[in-house]
Amino acid sequence: MLTVVCHDPHEPTAPTGFDFDSVARPHRLALRGQHWFSKYALIFELDEEGPSRTRVRARSYGDFPGLHGRIYRALVVGTGGHRVVVRRMLRRIAAAA
Repeated sequence: MLTVVCHDPHEPTAPTGFDFDSVARPHRLALRGQHWFSKYALIFELDEEGPSRTRVRARSYGDFPGLHGRIYRALVVGTGGHRVVVRRMLRRIAAAA
């Protein structure tokens, strides 16, 4: 999964807008970030489900303080843009598996 999310698993760099919060290979990758309008986290957890089968779970969290945060949340989450980006990332992970 580090290959898909970070491009180079041997020298991983966090995706743009994120920092590594914790990495517990091969079962967990937690990213965090922040900017003017929000603080956010994206956590991937992998569960072995048998030979050649792994379940990938992605959880995202966000805090959008103040008026500007509420407006930003309405634009990003309310329009479905966040869902599109996360689903695209999960499809890339599945395709690479």
